[in-house]
Amino acid sequence: MAKLAAKVYGDALMEVALEGQKVDALYDEAKALAGVWEENRPLAALLDNPKVVKEEKLELLETIFRDRVSPDMLGFLTTVVEKGRHKEIPSILECFIGQVKEYKRIGTAYVASAVSLNDAQKAQVKERLLSTTRYVEFEIHYTVDPSLIGGMVIRIGDRVVDSSIKTQLYQLQKELANIQLA
Repeated sequence: MAKLAAKVYGDALMEVALEGQKVDALYDEAKALAGVWEENRPLAALLDNPKVVKEEKLELLETIFRDRVSPDMLGFLTTVVEKGRHKEIPSILECFIGQVKEYKRIGTAYVASAVSLNDAQKAQVKERLLSTTRYVEFEIHYTVDPSLIGGMVIRIGDRVVDSSIKTQLYQLQKELANIQLA
């Protein structure tokens, strides 16, 4: 149910952004707010507290964010809290950010390699991703996983390209196990 609420509210925020031609501005605000929610657990805890009445929660949002976010974003946050969906704010922002990335054709890739990649190798990976996908830009998150032995694993959404030595050895092991000697 929470995912559905995040999608519904994320869709609504995207609609506001498109209608007002404020996609970039609301995108930047949503990223900043997602960071605020992640770093400021007491704010989320205060909004979750059943002893704090809805009017106080709305006044708190108004006080904190009035001069820091656009009226559209403040109105959106107010609506979410009025509807009792304040617990889903991080999920809603994440959903909206994902929708804007798709709209702007910005991909997110997770690259795991056996060793740390230098800048030239990272540039090659990015260039290859740009040339083989529909995206015009990428946010790439690199990690090192020595268990891969060599090669890399690239994940974009639900697609995975695994060219690691670890996987190749596993496949070879399976093939050898299936060979029957006469």
